[in-house]
Amino acid sequence: MNKILLFAIALLTFATSALAGTTVQDADSAYSRRDFASALSGYRKALDSEGSSSDLYYNLGNTYYRLGNVGQAVLFYERALKVNPANEDAFANLEFVRSRIQGSPEDDTTFLGKMHQSIKADMTPDAWAWTAFMLFVLMCGAVALYLFTDRIILRKVGFFSALILLAVFVYVITVAYQTANAVDDDSYAIVTSPVTNLRSEPTTDAKDAKTVPLPAGSKVEIVDSLSTPKDTKVQMWYEVKINNNSRAWMNAADAERI
Repeated sequence: MNKILLFAIALLTFATSALAGTTVQDADSAYSRRDFASALSGYRKALDSEGSSSDLYYNLGNTYYRLGNVGQAVLFYERALKVNPANEDAFANLEFVRSRIQGSPEDDTTFLGKMHQSIKADMTPDAWAWTAFMLFVLMCGAVALYLFTDRIILRKVGFFSALILLAVFVYVITVAYQTANAVDDDSYAIVTSPVTNLRSEPTTDAKDAKTVPLPAGSKVEIVDSLSTPKDTKVQMWYEVKINNNSRAWMNAADAERI
């Protein structure tokens, strides 16, 4: 009886996987035919049945862009990179779409900050963890060379190599930790409405708050939220950080968390 039950479960699992694979293939075919509405429906069904993946998010980003929905395109490219920071296609398409958004705030990240972000995107969290492990092994070898050799030149090589490897090891461990935590970080959001108004105060009364338009596809960092159930226009506000310094309030319904 148990064998029959296990066989039935395995058969159901196989059938579900096959159906999900067929759904993706059908969506790919629809995309190739430029039937983007059908492709979107197929990818969405695959997302519900198969679960998320970097490639599926990437396909959704492409499809939304073809449908003219820039906000959703950026959102799904960002989600693809959140799952796999090394997805070069998603990164390239994201940069392309962002370059076409008019009125988006300029990125004021420092040169070193941009370089750090670029380095983090080179590999997956697991790859960074393995890199850290290899650096640790090399560092142990350099320490052993310093401790167990009698030649002065080799002791110097071992000593300075160990110092350099220690610095690189600490940095790589930091990158691995940040990329691993980024998967669960939901503090960033993408504006998905055609345009949203940033306000100096969480109110829809134009007399009480200055407003600045922010286009679809803009990325914001959510630092706080405020529920306003009595407000008939806005039920929830996000306090967001634009770039590294500016803060404002926006309608939470106008954005989706990455």
